[in-house]
Amino acid sequence: MIPLIFYLGLAALLFSIGLYGVMTHKNGIRMIMCIELMLNSANLNLVAFSSYTNTLNGQVFAVFSIALAAAEAAVGFAILMAIYRMHDKINLNELKILRW
Repeated sequence: MIPLIFYLGLAALLFSIGLYGVMTHKNGIRMIMCIELMLNSANLNLVAFSSYTNTLNGQVFAVFSIALAAAEAAVGFAILMAIYRMHDKINLNELKILRW
């Protein structure tokens, strides 16, 4: 069996890659992909701790989190496609439509 620290290290690496992507990319689709990467690292932690403690609680939360991530991605892509149709670009730094 693989030790828990390897799963935690992999999840930390995935989360840091996603965080770097969110902070550096200006394209909306890339930002959504990086957010999904961060959510998947949290799911990896949930499943790893669930396996470590021999309970199903973490796996149930991971399935719920995957469903929420799919809904978030669908709504995010719909908003980005609506913005693309209006302005012919998805560069989030140049757009001011979502600001107050």
